[in-house]
Amino acid sequence: MRKIAVCGLSNRALKMFMEPVMYQFSQTNQIVGLLDIDPRREEICIEKFPELVGTPFYTQFEQFDEMIKTTGANTIIVTGRDDSHVDYIVKGLEHDLDVITEKPMVTTVKDAKRVMEAEGKSKGKVTVAFNYRYSPYHRKIRELIADGKLGRITSVDLNWYIDTYHGSSYFKRWNRMREYSGGLSIHKSTHHFDLVNWWIDQKPEQVFAHGALNYYGKDGELNPSPTDNRFCGTCKEQHLCPYYTRWFGRGTGATEDDHLNSDQKMEAYTNYRPDACIFDHEIEIEDTYTASVRYDKGALLSYSINFSLPYEGYRLAINGTKGRLETTEFHSPDRTPFPIPEQTIDFFPLFGSKEVIHVVKNDGGHGGGDPLIQEDIFLGPDPTRPYEILAGSEAGAYSIAVGEAVWKSTKSGLPIDIEQLLQHNYEEIKG
Repeated sequence: MRKIAVCGLSNRALKMFMEPVMYQFSQTNQIVGLLDIDPRREEICIEKFPELVGTPFYTQFEQFDEMIKTTGANTIIVTGRDDSHVDYIVKGLEHDLDVITEKPMVTTVKDAKRVMEAEGKSKGKVTVAFNYRYSPYHRKIRELIADGKLGRITSVDLNWYIDTYHGSSYFKRWNRMREYSGGLSIHKSTHHFDLVNWWIDQKPEQVFAHGALNYYGKDGELNPSPTDNRFCGTCKEQHLCPYYTRWFGRGTGATEDDHLNSDQKMEAYTNYRPDACIFDHEIEIEDTYTASVRYDKGALLSYSINFSLPYEGYRLAINGTKGRLETTEFHSPDRTPFPIPEQTIDFFPLFGSKEVIHVVKNDGGHGGGDPLIQEDIFLGPDPTRPYEILAGSEAGAYSIAVGEAVWKSTKSGLPIDIEQLLQHNYEEIKG
C-alpha cells in the first residue's frame, strides 16, 4: 500500500491528485497525512472528502518530520505554491520517500540542482506531473518522431496563445510575483519546453530570447486608472476594464478561471484573494516572449507565447530530413469567437503526398491527458507503452533551465548557455 502525505492543499491537489486517489486508486493508495499553512484549506478539503476526517493535519513545514514519523508515509505529493516545492521535495528525499510533484518542479535552476543532488543520495524517486505529455495528439507526435517518420529533426516552430480570460488569471494571483512563480517563462512555458525536449529527445544547449510586459501591470494601455490595491470583486471601475467586461457581467463575480473551482468564493482561503487587479504596480514579470533554442543534436526551436490574445491554443510545425509535421489546436471552444476545426496532424513528406492523421481521442482534462497520467502515477507506468513518458527530475530540471535562460537572456540581451547555467548554480550550491 502506498501511503501518501499531501503537502499543499491547492485546488490542483484536490482535483488532480486527491480525488483519483480517493475514488479510483484507493486499493493501492491511501492518503495518511495533510500539510498546509492555511487551516481553512483543511476545512475545504474535508468538505470535499469527508472520508479524510481525522487524518492528521499539519500547518508548518517544521512539522514535516513529525508527519512522516506519525503517519508512516512513504510518498509525498507536492502541490503548494511553486516556490515551496523545493523544500518539500528535498525533505522528502532525505527521508527516502518517493516524491510526486506538480509542475513546474521548482522555480530556479539552483533549486533544480538541489533536487537532483538530493535524489542522487536518496532511495526515493522524483516524478514530475507533466500531464500535457499525455494528450493523445502529443503522444502521437512523439510516436511519429520515434518511428523515424520525419527523419532527423532539424527545427521546431511552436507558437502558444493564451486568451484574455486565462491569461489575465496569472496576473490576478501569486503567479505575477517572480519570487513565487519564477515568472511565466517558468510557471507556464516550462510545460511547453518539456514537450519539445521530450518530442525530439534532445537536450537544450543555448537560448536567446526577448520578453516584455505589454498588456498587464501599471503601464497597461487598457488600465482604467493608475490605482493600486484594487480587486475585481469590489472594484468601482469594473465597467471601464475591458478584461472584466469581456467575461463578466455587472452582477457576476470575477473569481472563476481555469485554475479555480467554479464554486470558490473570494473569501475561501485565509489572506488570499484570486481577483487582484491585473494593472497593479507590483507586476513586473513578462507577458510576451519569443525565444530561440539550440539543441545538442542539431535541432533548433523557435518559440513564442503571448498571454493576452483573442483565442487560446497553439500552432506547431516540426521539420525533419524526411518531411514536415503541422498541427493547430484551439483550446476552450466555448471561449473561442469562431468555429473551431477538428484538430488533425498533417504530415508532408519531403517527396510525396500530404497525409492527414486523425488521432484517437480519450476523455478527461488537459485534452485527455489527466486520466492517463493519473493511471501511470498511481498504478505504475503502462508496461505496454513502447516509450518513456512519465517525467523525472532531469526532465524537470532541463525545462526549468530553458525557462530561466529565457528570462536571463531577456534581461541581459545575451545568449545563455544551458550547461554553464546549470554548472554556475551547482558551484553556488557547493560554495
